[in-house]
Formats: sequence, C-alpha cells, structure tokens
Amino acid sequence: MAKKTLLSWSSGKDSAWTLYHLQQDEDIELVGLVTTVNETHQRVAMHAVRVELLKQQAQAANLPLHIIYIPHPCSNELYNKAMNDFFDSIEGKGITHMAFGDLYLEDIRQYRVDNLKLTELEPLFPLWLKPTEELAHAMLEGGLKTRITCVDPKQLPASFCGREFNQQFLEDLPDGVDPCGENGEFHSFAYAGPMFQQEIRITSGEVVERDGFVFADLMSESSSE
Repeated sequence: MAKKTLLSWSSGKDSAWTLYHLQQDEDIELVGLVTTVNETHQRVAMHAVRVELLKQQAQAANLPLHIIYIPHPCSNELYNKAMNDFFDSIEGKGITHMAFGDLYLEDIRQYRVDNLKLTELEPLFPLWLKPTEELAHAMLEGGLKTRITCVDPKQLPASFCGREFNQQFLEDLPDGVDPCGENGEFHSFAYAGPMFQQEIRITSGEVVERDGFVFADLMSESSSE
C-alpha cells in the first residue's frame, strides 16, 4: 500500500527537489503541501514569498495546499500550537507520512521527528545527507529554476539576493557558504522544473532589508501587469 504523504513545503529549491524525488517513488502517494505563512505579512515564513505565488506552485504541482498561519513574531510555543492544531485537523484521513527537504542539520531533523511523535505521521527525509555540491548541480541539470528571495547578510553579501540560482551563482559563492544554503545563508523560490506541470511566470520587485535579513520581492507576472 502506498504511503499517503504530506510534504512540508517552503516554496524553495530543496522542497521542490524533494517533491520531484517523491513523485518518482511508486511507494508514495502525495496528498498535499503544507506551508507556514506569516499571518501579518501574508508571506511564506523566512522565504518571504507571496501567498499568491505559493498557491501557483501548488497548482503547478497539482496538489492541495494546506496553509498554517503563524503570528509575527512567533514564539516556539505558538508555532508548536499551530502545527499541533493542523495535525489534529488531519487525524483520521489516512495520512501516514510527512516528508521534509532537510539536508544535513541533525538538530532540525530531530526537531521534526520529535514534533511528529504525538501524531500518526512518520517522517521522511528523501534528500538526507546527499552532498550539497552534487545536489545543487543535480538540481540545475534536472531543470529546476529558482530565484533567491532571502539572504542572511551576516553569511552572504546582500547582492546575491534576487539572483537566479544557476551555475554562475554557485561559482560566485564565497568560501564556506553551503551551495544549497543549508545553514540559512539564503532561501529561494522555485518557479519551474520537472516537478511542475507549468512554469510560474514571475517578475522581480524591490530588494529590502528587514529584521536583519535582505529580501527580494517576487510577484506573479499576471498580477503585475
């Protein structure tokens, strides 16, 4: 019997590549994407992606989207309550697994595992411990197209924000910066690739600094016309 699986969806490249891996697995039945959204700003937490674009991703993946709204700022207690309320809401629907796009940070993996212990869900980590340099090149070779939406200027120059995630981007990264940004150096928005049925057409807005991070505002071409 196929594993009925939800995917924790950040809107970025790692989530998109995880989706692609799950789509190739005959033992997996994908039943939806789950995303936390900043209720105040109506954007994906940390990635700062507009909800409109998030919904277009779900449509392109042909999957239901479950949005979990969290306050800003959000304490761990409030975050955990929001997640637990969601888990309560899907009880009895036959969902057995939840997948994550984490790569190698053991503390984050353990946090996910601990959060699911009181639920009916088992965690899956399809990309776990794949070498990130190889993974970044596999994404590009596989046709994934991604734009950088957030940069931590303490780890990476702000000029990288808004850039396309491509070979030149990887070559320009300073020494010590993970090619997939696994240490929080940067976050992204996936707008095309083999996991989507159609490309999401985007346009770049202004780049702003807020709360110690630099964000590039992406918009849907249809809404900017």
